[in-house]
Amino acid sequence: MLKKDNSNLEIDNLDIDILKQLMQDATKPYTEIAKDLIVSGGTIHVRMKKLQEMGIIKGSHLIIDPQKAGYDICAFLGIYLEKGIQYKDAVSQLSKIKEVVELHYTTGAYSMFAKIICRDTNHLRHVLNEEIQAVNGIQRTETLISLEESIKRQIELG
Repeated sequence: MLKKDNSNLEIDNLDIDILKQLMQDATKPYTEIAKDLIVSGGTIHVRMKKLQEMGIIKGSHLIIDPQKAGYDICAFLGIYLEKGIQYKDAVSQLSKIKEVVELHYTTGAYSMFAKIICRDTNHLRHVLNEEIQAVNGIQRTETLISLEESIKRQIELG
């Protein structure tokens, strides 16, 4: 059983089975999940509410294919900050750049590591030079362009 910090709430095998089904297809109706797991629809609703309150489920998202939507460049950006204290301000500024789709505070060579999605190389150049380099506190960046995404998955439960 997984236990949430500072809480008496735990998730059990039924919770994990519900999560597994929704991770496969987030649009699957609760009634169908209930049938598969041989429980009532009300049980699924109650369990889902509990999982949301625990913070295990943080919402649901529509996943689009960026390439099919006209965004052909996926790049990863190692960001060096001038000083670590500038992190929160840099995050605030970077969050306003819509092409930044992920941002991580990291150990190692970089202060932060970002994933950015752009239409083409001209768009990437603009985002790097005009937007990201304009962020206060960023000393320099290193860009790695992804040629292919080979694996993308959620954590496997259970």
